[in-house]
Amino acid sequence: MAYRSLLSVVLLIMLVSPNTRQLVGSLNPALYALVALAHLATNVPLAGFFSRHLNQRVMLAVFVLDIIAITLLSDFSGGIASGLPVLLVITVAASAVLISNRTIATLIAALSAMALLLDTIWLAYSGELNMNALFPAGIIGALIFIVSLLVQAVAQRLGRAEELARNRASDLYELQRLNEQIVQHMETGILLVDDKSVVRVMNKAASSLLVPDRPVLLEQGRALADYCPELAFQFENWRKTGLHRAQPFSPAEDSAPVIANFRDLQSSPHGEALIFVEDYSPVTQYAQSLKLTSLGRLTASIAHEIRNPLGAISHAAQLMQESDDLSTADKRLADIVQHHCGRVNEIVESVMQISRRAPPKPEYLELDSWITEYVKDYLKSLNRPADITIDCQFKDMLIEFDPENLRRVMSNLLDNALRHSKLATGHETAQLSVEVDFINHLCIIDIVDNGAGVPAADQAKLFEPFFTTVAEGSGMGLYLCKELCEINNANLSYRPTDSGASCFRISLSQRAR
Repeated sequence: MAYRSLLSVVLLIMLVSPNTRQLVGSLNPALYALVALAHLATNVPLAGFFSRHLNQRVMLAVFVLDIIAITLLSDFSGGIASGLPVLLVITVAASAVLISNRTIATLIAALSAMALLLDTIWLAYSGELNMNALFPAGIIGALIFIVSLLVQAVAQRLGRAEELARNRASDLYELQRLNEQIVQHMETGILLVDDKSVVRVMNKAASSLLVPDRPVLLEQGRALADYCPELAFQFENWRKTGLHRAQPFSPAEDSAPVIANFRDLQSSPHGEALIFVEDYSPVTQYAQSLKLTSLGRLTASIAHEIRNPLGAISHAAQLMQESDDLSTADKRLADIVQHHCGRVNEIVESVMQISRRAPPKPEYLELDSWITEYVKDYLKSLNRPADITIDCQFKDMLIEFDPENLRRVMSNLLDNALRHSKLATGHETAQLSVEVDFINHLCIIDIVDNGAGVPAADQAKLFEPFFTTVAEGSGMGLYLCKELCEINNANLSYRPTDSGASCFRISLSQRAR
């Protein structure tokens, strides 16, 4: 439409301009101007029609209209001598590009050549031209056919190339979207870092591992040290030395340990690098599983060998205690033997329970009512005065846990809390509170005592088997509690309170009704 409008305007300007007036409209200026104005006026309805009904038939009609207009303008300007018939070559070339049907495009070329020859014959018959004008008219007619056929071949090839490029672009776009979805839903955190240690892109896994309390879109474009100073330190050390020994670290307090690996982007001109951050918990759990398997095999192989002599020793001590001739000192020694036989048997039983542990049978528990009923039963079975306070403001909170496993965990933790509170204050007291971490969607159960707390040097070893700070303890209670929590998709951790007392925290997924 722009070409047709520009052509009409130029032809009209040529008519009114003194320098070009003699080139056009020499035979009939009035009709020349009328045809040029009519050709210009047709662009207005055609522009609106084209935007809604662009098809082969409409385009054929437009090109036929152009052929008629150019032929008439040429006729009013003296025919082949005016040079206007050359415009038919442009019209034919445009039709070969815009009309995909080669038959219709060739038809337009034939119509153009016929119109040119007929107009030349008419002007020769009317005496405006001589018969010699038929030769250049034939040359232009032949040129029209040649241009049409060549442009059709080129347009067809360009059309195939454009379609191929469009398909390739579509495939690349889909592949890019697929890659983005894969990267965003990977369990491995991925960060793209530039040469200034600024994070340009990070996926959801990286955001959840490093900054779980903020949306991933808000975390891009910031310095790596803003997420985790330890990660930034390892990354800078890798860039300086080119060496990296992966070491697990915690991005924040109470967060799961992670491990990072680094890779250079060789094709990047900006010194960009990729950081892969992975949750280290599965590795720890796998190592723990191997340890438990080895422990189970060990206990299965030696349990019989330990229990037989242990039973004989215990039985012999009992017989000694029943003797009337036994002195007071010997009775005391027999009591010590009995006591330690019981401790050894308790250790064997605890280890055997871990090695033979059955899969959990989780149930949905209404936490507030379950804890209230459990504490009532616990105090009744304790059969001695003790004070356990409960603080649970979430009455409708549901958790998924094996109730028998949860009883064992709570009983062990409350036993420890009451024992350490009595050692420190002389009274058996404990506090049991329930909170909700709305950011991480966790239910938190805290068991707090009034004891002296655990020394900082011993905190890292609290959940190791056979570690105990009490002379009478087996060192297996907390270890067993942590294992029972983990098989129920929960986590048991230790944290000192502000007053220095001990707090054992069970973190598990919440299910609010």
